[in-house]
Amino acid sequence: MIDIKIIRDNPEEVKACFRKKEIDCDVTVDRILELDRKRRELISSGEQSKAEQNKLSKQIPQVKKEGGDVQALLKQVTELKETIKASETQLRAVEEEYNALMASLPNMPDEDLVPGGKEGNEPIRYFGEPHTFDFEPKNHVDLCTDLGLIDYPRGAKLSGSGFIVYRGLGARLEWALLNYFIDTHIADGYELVFVPHMLSWECGYTSGQFPKFEDEVFWLENAEDERRRFMLPTAETALVSLHRDEILREDELPRKYISYTPCFRREAGSYRTDERGMVRGHQFNKVEMVQFTKPEDSDAAFEELVAKAEALVKGLGFHFRTVKLAAGDCSASMARTYDIEIQIPSMNGYKEVSSVSNARDYQARRGGIRFKREETGKTEFVHTLNGSGLATSRILPALVEQNQLKDGSVVVPEVLRKYLGGIEVIKK
Repeated sequence: MIDIKIIRDNPEEVKACFRKKEIDCDVTVDRILELDRKRRELISSGEQSKAEQNKLSKQIPQVKKEGGDVQALLKQVTELKETIKASETQLRAVEEEYNALMASLPNMPDEDLVPGGKEGNEPIRYFGEPHTFDFEPKNHVDLCTDLGLIDYPRGAKLSGSGFIVYRGLGARLEWALLNYFIDTHIADGYELVFVPHMLSWECGYTSGQFPKFEDEVFWLENAEDERRRFMLPTAETALVSLHRDEILREDELPRKYISYTPCFRREAGSYRTDERGMVRGHQFNKVEMVQFTKPEDSDAAFEELVAKAEALVKGLGFHFRTVKLAAGDCSASMARTYDIEIQIPSMNGYKEVSSVSNARDYQARRGGIRFKREETGKTEFVHTLNGSGLATSRILPALVEQNQLKDGSVVVPEVLRKYLGGIEVIKK
């Protein structure tokens, strides 16, 4: 959520920022300002009416004591009560619309981001060289099927399209990747957290996904429980709510968390023919990084998260590039995002395996997450950041495709071998 003071002071600048994200919020911003003025007027007039009511109410006992007629005073008090009641009803309606519109606004992109969508994304660095073969390579679906790593038909049998079953060395390879990610993060001082996979509506609201994107998650309905829950689309949705409605001490920051979870996405139903197999599914595994920082520390925290994601990909021996996203390609909640993209040879291009973002104070305002400055004693909103560290749904396809040998076997990256009992090559 955006600070209303920014909107009051610079409405045209705010509108221009949203246009950089290719979102037209001009009418919404104007209506918010109108409602904000009305809201403040109603609050002010209501306080004046209450003060007058209290003043007159205190006079009644004194007038009675002096033998005077209190009917006029009683009539005034009754009229003020009705005025206050009507004003409060109007205020509730105004605040309901005001809060809904404020919640609908996306985050403002950082000033250095170029406007527009994917066409404005800028690769800022590359690592390694693209993989080449001296034989006709297989795609990851055929490799995983031939080696018995993934059972696609039985995944569909169990849950429908968009789901897979890892088997044997495929399951162990997936688990090795997750252990490699987690061990690296723990060594870097991150706290491992296991979060619920079913979350309340407030978690989606705090992260900025709700109310606009409520239809993009899997909801659970329970007639015996009034609290609606949904399956988490990413651990970020849970982690950013860990300190919801809390005031942290300054010396507690930064807070650095990681969490492993399966992730559940409805969006997977429509994809290109080259995005077969496990590249875009309804369920996938991911280790997520989240930080809570002071505002002045969030830029450094962002660079740290980007470097961590890059280091994980480097450790696996992949060629990759880091891409600075244009304003319109950043998600609604984020002020800036860098993607780390690797090559999956059969897909003829780069695919994102990590997305690192800075939400600034957008999520903290929605979730009431603050800290107290030691020097001033005042409370301020924290900054929240997140990054994939990493998702396996594209790492594993890239791994088997890039590391395949002519005979159809796959070389295991050295960093994963200790998790596989020393296995160096996966063969039929």
